[in-house]
Amino acid sequence: MAAAGLRALLGSVRYEVLPAGATEDKVLAHVPREVVVTVTASPVKGLEPTLGLTTRLAAHGYRVVPHVPARLLRDDTHLKETVDRLREAGVDDVFVPAGDADPPAGVYDGALPVLRALSELGAPFSRVGVTGYPESHPLIHDDVTVQAMWDKREHATYVVSNLCFDPRVLGEWIVRIRRRGVSLPLHVGVAGPVQRAKLLAMATRIGVGESTRFLTRHPSWFLRFATPGGYSPEKLLTRAGEALTAPSAGVAGLHLFTFNQIAETEAWRRALLDRLGG
Repeated sequence: MAAAGLRALLGSVRYEVLPAGATEDKVLAHVPREVVVTVTASPVKGLEPTLGLTTRLAAHGYRVVPHVPARLLRDDTHLKETVDRLREAGVDDVFVPAGDADPPAGVYDGALPVLRALSELGAPFSRVGVTGYPESHPLIHDDVTVQAMWDKREHATYVVSNLCFDPRVLGEWIVRIRRRGVSLPLHVGVAGPVQRAKLLAMATRIGVGESTRFLTRHPSWFLRFATPGGYSPEKLLTRAGEALTAPSAGVAGLHLFTFNQIAETEAWRRALLDRLGG
């Protein structure tokens, strides 16, 4: 990838963080206000930690995007209460995945009904994100995931791609969804520079951390991280450069999965920008 293209992507990033006890302090200490912060939601802990951290970070002046998984919402009343709370906090951007709660907490089993309900509430958020899957979803056929993006396009304003470690697969997927008529801006999901030792330490506490649950559901991803020299975000971005910077790709920026290694992610981004002359 040309330096200018990589600089542009690194200058338009979102940091995905987990609502843990130390997250707020880490964000305040290391994340510039111009970086968008997205806050995940846990099927175990429910929405409350997400909403609480979102409200606090917004009060500190960050642009915050809470995850509002459909399967964590009990009913229309719960959705309306969540919307009102977020709007009161000044939030104008939400990410609506289906979520992993099994069984669902209430009446919603997928994102589309929630997106429709938001539209019926008068589209209270100017930006609404939905998920894309460059690599196969473990439970859903690829054609179904692409169709789902098509179905959601009237209610959403952008797509966030899930993690992908294969630049060829990522590039082919972008071409495929554009050919299918999915024209929403795309934020490409990329794992940050996760330190191998810290990741392996997390793996010894299976079931405790949200990151661990996430990675154990995707063992091939875990192997990418755990193998020495097996993963580098800079290498992935360089190899996928042409696909990501093509005008037809419609890539709006990067969505960096930090796994709460927030200081390390921002240090990596700043160092790479410095090397690129950004």
